[in-house]
Amino acid sequence: MVTTRSTTGKTPKKVTQPDFIETVKRRRRTKRESPEEMKPANDEITVVPTNGKGKDAVITSAEDKHAEFDFGGPIGVSCMMVGFPLLMWYLWICTTYYQGHLTVPTNDETMQDFLLRLYGHFLDGAFPDLKSWAIVWGFLIFEGILYVTLPGVWTRGLPLPHLNNERLPYFCNAVWSFYTTIIVAAVLHITGIFPITTLIDKFGSIMSVSIICGLILPFLLYFYAYITKTQYRMSGSFVYDVFMGAVLNPRIGIIDLKMFYEVRLPWFILFLTTVSSAVRQYESYGYVSPQVSFLVLAHWLYANACSKGEELIVTTWDMFYEKFGFMLLFWNMAGVPFTYCHCTLFLANSAPSEYQWSIYYNVFVYFLLIGAYYIFDTTNSQKNRFRQQMYGTLIPRNTFPQLPWQTIKNPTYIKCKNGGTLLTSGWYKYARKIHYTVDFIQSLSWGLITGFASPLPYFYPLFFFCVLSHRAYRDIQRCKIKYSDDWKEYERQCPYLFIPFVF
Repeated sequence: MVTTRSTTGKTPKKVTQPDFIETVKRRRRTKRESPEEMKPANDEITVVPTNGKGKDAVITSAEDKHAEFDFGGPIGVSCMMVGFPLLMWYLWICTTYYQGHLTVPTNDETMQDFLLRLYGHFLDGAFPDLKSWAIVWGFLIFEGILYVTLPGVWTRGLPLPHLNNERLPYFCNAVWSFYTTIIVAAVLHITGIFPITTLIDKFGSIMSVSIICGLILPFLLYFYAYITKTQYRMSGSFVYDVFMGAVLNPRIGIIDLKMFYEVRLPWFILFLTTVSSAVRQYESYGYVSPQVSFLVLAHWLYANACSKGEELIVTTWDMFYEKFGFMLLFWNMAGVPFTYCHCTLFLANSAPSEYQWSIYYNVFVYFLLIGAYYIFDTTNSQKNRFRQQMYGTLIPRNTFPQLPWQTIKNPTYIKCKNGGTLLTSGWYKYARKIHYTVDFIQSLSWGLITGFASPLPYFYPLFFFCVLSHRAYRDIQRCKIKYSDDWKEYERQCPYLFIPFVF
């Protein structure tokens, strides 16, 4: 174990290479830029540089085998695959028909009557009609077209053990797609071709289509993996492998489906839904309330952050390790955009006079959001740009906003015995999971701006707290095994987990 600074004690220099090329007009492939040229030969081992000196690390196949069941195993994931869709419909019914209060059977109502009442609400406002199918798949196809036609950058992912440590090329242009989507949506609304308020008016039906697709597609991908013999790290349990996924990197041409679903679908839909609510409020009342404006800002910040830093996402755990099954596909296609928005739905279904807070409370929540976002943006940037520094592929971009301290100059880190590195500077010297903490605070602010009349806007922060806690636990257990004594040294140098000087 060695604690050191980057390469020569200086900030790594910008390098020019085919791994990362920014296009300025229409994306063109030259021999230098071709993804096929970027791929190593089948017998080539791509190593993970630790620094400019010494040995390199190779991720071995031993780290890429199914080890144990998560989420309660086959029984647990079966419950989630059935329970999540039902929960989403139930929460939508509560926020749409019962002013955001949880509905339960009345004294004179049997369970069968209660379920029939809920089913009646489903038929009334969430039946997946043809228009909703057209909206969902039209949006998917439109975003796919933007993926392959707009300019962007090429970069590489981490070495994949099952592909002889090959680093796959990724084309990233989500930021272009995001703003093109906004412009097209505005034009369609202004011309009357497709009023954006349709998204809030037909929310239930659009959600149902997304749920159905999110349930069916993981099974299709499972069978596709077997047909194409691309399945790996399988558990032997059919339902568990459908949930976790059978294939790691499903692609259609240059479109990496996992990255497409993680960045564009959930956050673009969430933002557009909130904009839809703001436009509906303006049409109804002649103004947009500070609370709805807050959510437009909050959801724009998150969608824009994911888009402007898309090239940094390719080295994250989800992209490198998690397979593309129900867990990622369903939650990104249906769960995120249609459950994280209950703050928006509550305000959309309430008159502005019902949630007029004091100016001091509004200012407090705004500052809470902006402060948490700044740390969230810079922590994730520091972590992922550090990885690029280690690869020598760091190329600064001008996507908005570029915040102070996004890149650590002369980062300190632990050089581990297995060849890996553990960052010990920047925000991470204060807390190892500080990016989780501020991500949660952002989610909490989304609920706080709605007040306390309904528990539903707090579903997202509560659920997200559970997700982050479980993810942190999984990560710590893996790292203890992977880094051994180096992890103990890391915990000594960076002793706090979530909250600096507290926890």
